[in-house]
Amino acid sequence: MKTQDFDFYLPSPLIAQHPTQERTASRMLCLDGSDGTLADKMFLDFPDACKPGDLLIFNDTRVIKARLFGHKESGGNVEVLIERVINAQTAYAHVRASRSPKIGSRMRLSDAFDVEVAARHDDLFELHFLSDVSVFDLLEQYGALPLPPYITHAATDDDEERYQTVFAKNLGAVAAPTAGLHFNEALLEQLQQKGVNIAYVTLHVGAGTFQPVRVDNIAEHKMHSELFSIPQSTVDSINETRRNGGKVTAIGTTALRALESAARHGELKAGDGDTDIFITPGYRFKVVDRLFTNFHLPKSTLLMLVSAFAGIGHIKKAYAHAVEQEYRFFSYGDAMLIEKQQR
Repeated sequence: MKTQDFDFYLPSPLIAQHPTQERTASRMLCLDGSDGTLADKMFLDFPDACKPGDLLIFNDTRVIKARLFGHKESGGNVEVLIERVINAQTAYAHVRASRSPKIGSRMRLSDAFDVEVAARHDDLFELHFLSDVSVFDLLEQYGALPLPPYITHAATDDDEERYQTVFAKNLGAVAAPTAGLHFNEALLEQLQQKGVNIAYVTLHVGAGTFQPVRVDNIAEHKMHSELFSIPQSTVDSINETRRNGGKVTAIGTTALRALESAARHGELKAGDGDTDIFITPGYRFKVVDRLFTNFHLPKSTLLMLVSAFAGIGHIKKAYAHAVEQEYRFFSYGDAMLIEKQQR
């Protein structure tokens, strides 16, 4: 398939620059992948779409303050975006500078601490933090929240609260699992009182999630890699839901990617891993029945994923409808609830 097959026209005013006043105030477009039927709803209608015994899977990753500014030994300015924390003193990062830093050189960040460029791995630089303070603690003290590139304002205190899910737990993401941003504690409680079960996975979302596919043939695209973890309790909940005839709903493409990665070789298994799974039309889903997700960028791997889930024709129709009805797009935007295409 061609990347161009996943392009669509999006007027820039539809790109949400700020969240709704309340987390739960977004709209929700419902798509039945079996026949392409669309229904315009509000997110507050989400509990009505769930039945007792259904299972919702959330991604409990927590966004780190991954953006740092500083200068090289030579004096040139640098912008550092941490992609993955390896250990207490080491991280992989994107480095933006007039000239790429050399291996063995040092950079002064936030006028507070030094890092040494230890190695380069394709587009990522391996940075060694020359401090007794851990990377996570340094980021929390000196870093800035890495809002997506299509959000034009600098991160504010409001963003630090709203670009984080209410259940965020495990530090490591540089982008939020945005489908989860719609949920607040009250709605989660309402779902549980209804008999809807909740379980968690962790997938540390990387900056690559915002990158468009730049090759013509999508089969030639190299997927970015992300760390994930599936607890045994989540596997047990999924198996129990299956036995009782309930539906498994992934809250976000990141939760779905973690689950499908853990079931790549057949049976769903608990554990930790590194995934570069690239889901495109023709993929047969093994775990998830429904997907709750935001609207995705043109030519992106996530748009290809939802096209695989619902059918490319149904997604094109749904996105055209969303544009016509002026839904809000991307991280701070509205949502979709998608029933899987039946084969």
